[in-house]
Amino acid sequence: MKFVLMFIETEEFAKELEAKSPEEREKAYAQVYQWFDDHKDKITGGSKLQGAATATTVRFGDGAPMTTDGPFIEGKEVISGFSEIEVADLDEALRMVKTWPACPIVEIRPVADM
Repeated sequence: MKFVLMFIETEEFAKELEAKSPEEREKAYAQVYQWFDDHKDKITGGSKLQGAATATTVRFGDGAPMTTDGPFIEGKEVISGFSEIEVADLDEALRMVKTWPACPIVEIRPVADM
């Protein structure tokens, strides 16, 4: 089955990461790189996203679409990146995600067959 893992950073997580020393941040990044290396046989794609401030949002509703700068929600959680994975089932995806060493939220969503 194919899933997308959406890595979601919170404001608190971002502040904690920023407060770390350069050496502590490098250690945290090394854990993330190791996680990707450990699961490279299941990861089929994905990327880190630029910050939420770089987003452009298009809202549809009454009338013409409205385009605004910034994230699509006024929230304290922002999708910071994603990975596409191919695993046997949701249980395998969950086992994989439970070892994620970074941001505090990962949403797992199956890819729709088109």
